[in-house]
Amino acid sequence: MFRHKAAFFTVLAGTLCATACRQDMHNQPRYKPFAATSFFDDGRSARPTIEDTVARGQLEIDDPHFTGKQNGQHVNYFPIQITQGDVERGQERFDIYCSPCHGRLGDGHGMIVGRGLQPPPSYLEQRLVDAPVGYFFDVITNGYGAMYSYASRVPVDDRWRIVAYIRALQLSQNAPRQVAQAAGIATGGAAAGGNN
Repeated sequence: MFRHKAAFFTVLAGTLCATACRQDMHNQPRYKPFAATSFFDDGRSARPTIEDTVARGQLEIDDPHFTGKQNGQHVNYFPIQITQGDVERGQERFDIYCSPCHGRLGDGHGMIVGRGLQPPPSYLEQRLVDAPVGYFFDVITNGYGAMYSYASRVPVDDRWRIVAYIRALQLSQNAPRQVAQAAGIATGGAAAGGNN
């Protein structure tokens, strides 16, 4: 009986040792950084970076297109061309990402207010009507107060399109009566665009 147990443990230990000796994954053929090789025509093992590649964290940090700022100040122009299609895309993105808090009219009466949360500021407040467009882009990108950043959710150009739509909302609310009537917007109430 003792011999059988000893033989069993010997075989078990030998099997475990034999399986642990495989070094295939640890001793793979590889090149050290910047080592020479005959595999590539240029003789280098490290491949050159693709042209126009930007490393993470090395974007143009003072480029108004990506920050909404230039020389530390919010810009008051759109760094991309804005067309009617861009404003429509901005409305679509606004309705998805912004209207739950800010309301479809940008008046700060989104559905979250009905659920007991603090209302966000209305885009129709004079301080926001007078704010440069770069300010809105900066807030969408980095968040402000209780609002979190949308940088990871909304692409850069779509953020500018949302800003263009916010400007359109502000202008539609302050349009002269003749312009509103010519556009078919009922005066004396909310601009066309639906309810919250």
